[in-house]
Amino acid sequence: MNPAHHALADALCAALEKGDADTVRTLYAPDIKIWHNFDGLEQDADTNLASLAWMTSVLPELRYDVHRREAAEDGFWQAHTMRGKTKGGTEITMPAAIRFTVVDDRITRIEEYLDPAPLMRALKAEG
Repeated sequence: MNPAHHALADALCAALEKGDADTVRTLYAPDIKIWHNFDGLEQDADTNLASLAWMTSVLPELRYDVHRREAAEDGFWQAHTMRGKTKGGTEITMPAAIRFTVVDDRITRIEEYLDPAPLMRALKAEG
């Protein structure tokens, strides 16, 4: 895999775990599009960063356990498990696969495949 892409992925995971929206924004191209399989919608950077802020507010102990990264012609794939603990103490695990498109060392597109049901069930149970 391209070493620059590997470094980009590491930087993104670290920033997401810290809830560091400013760093995430620097890794995104200005016209980035983020698509999720669970709703079929595309987000722009601002909408995505708001979603990420919400995620880190409900999962303050968020972390990404990366299992694999593989090169793609214009970026890379990453398989990981998103883990965290809700404010109520419920442990969450959500396996995911993400396709990243990269141009000039910035992420231009993300296609994220995951099932958010474990998080939604925990939040509903905690009220």
